[in-house]
Amino acid sequence: FARPCCAPQAMPDVAPVSLLPALISSLILLAALALIFTERVDRTIVAMAGAAAMVVVGHGLGFYNEERAIEAIDFETLGLLFGMMLLVALLRPTGFFEYIAARSARLSRGSPVRLLVILGAVTTVLSMILDNVTTVVLLAPVTILVAEILGLSPVPFLVTEALLSNTGGVATLIGDPPNVLIGSVAGLSFNDFLTHSLPLVVVAWFVALGLLLFLFRRDLARAPRDAQVLDRLDPSEALHDPGAARRVGVILVGVLGLFLLQDLIGLSSSAISLSMSALALLWLRPALDEILVHIEWRVLLFFAALFVMVGGLESAGVLSALAAMVASLGRGHPVALALLVIWFSAVASALVDNVPITVALIPVIMGLETEGVNVFPLWWALAFGAGFGGNATIIGSSANIVVAEVSRQTRQPITSRLWTRVGLPVMLVTCGVASLGFVFAYGAFLR
Repeated sequence: FARPCCAPQAMPDVAPVSLLPALISSLILLAALALIFTERVDRTIVAMAGAAAMVVVGHGLGFYNEERAIEAIDFETLGLLFGMMLLVALLRPTGFFEYIAARSARLSRGSPVRLLVILGAVTTVLSMILDNVTTVVLLAPVTILVAEILGLSPVPFLVTEALLSNTGGVATLIGDPPNVLIGSVAGLSFNDFLTHSLPLVVVAWFVALGLLLFLFRRDLARAPRDAQVLDRLDPSEALHDPGAARRVGVILVGVLGLFLLQDLIGLSSSAISLSMSALALLWLRPALDEILVHIEWRVLLFFAALFVMVGGLESAGVLSALAAMVASLGRGHPVALALLVIWFSAVASALVDNVPITVALIPVIMGLETEGVNVFPLWWALAFGAGFGGNATIIGSSANIVVAEVSRQTRQPITSRLWTRVGLPVMLVTCGVASLGFVFAYGAFLR
């Protein structure tokens, strides 16, 4: 995001609102979001084209330039993401995820309800400490295999894994990409999320699970074809490299420990992530080319390009004007303002992936602080809205899209209509839980 304090002297700290720059910069961002929504062009390509257009137009009109574009990129966010991606890439070939899925299937003893609860819980826990997209990518194929063995539809299990991973991911700093963005800009630590977000997410997660069990009650009522076959399933066969899995596990425990001690040691989240991933590389000494192939470079480029576009919008004065307008509407009604942020970000995240929505709204909230608004509760409102709102539609989060793509391998692919029929109610009840939390315990979200 743009950092006015570091801008060249030729650029004012807060650009006054000029009609032409504001209009054109807004049109560039809106056009990019519209193209991302249609999914006709890869979203990373769209974002990069939008970033290039913002810099060129901004340079021509005098409100944005290359230096400001570089300053707009939040390298703290990118560093944290890259470090965690490296750890996941090291864990991926060990068979750890397949082992967990097979072990979960054994524990279910053939009960569809128990299988859904276990797979949903396992996916959620993994998504709280690892990238939820990678988690569902690796667990979904095994889930389909287990469902086919039992003669059950894989749809309830796949949808549940994605929805609960999105819901549970809101609980931690590294559990969801919007949280990484918010935590970096707002200076929120891993412990801040554990104390402010986790308690409410636990309630929302159980409510979502209960609703999913109700919505899929007919599918889950079917008797499995041969539950005894799970007794012959050997999870240890899925673990290709137990030694490497243990070593990466030790590193992950170290990462979590350092996150918990972050306030004491004074290291940033990206420093912890990058240093521990470097330690893991030294310990395992893998073939680096094979590891780098599994890094989500498209995601990192997408984030960087979005930062550049939003930086242009900020330099044009659009975001400061929008913040002033929102502040005038919410001044004197802090709870109402928080509820507005929850539901606006939730609805917007349902229509467009929650990452660009978060990137677009963060500078608005930053602008509210200059208007004298206590924005600390609004960061949590944005985290809940973006995280829970992404469940509503098949394009609401990257995990949803991945699960839908994997389901094409089955006889019953997940359609947008089917997803919305389940995801929208889950979004509504979880956002409702978040709203009640702010209404009855607003003080808990104050610093």
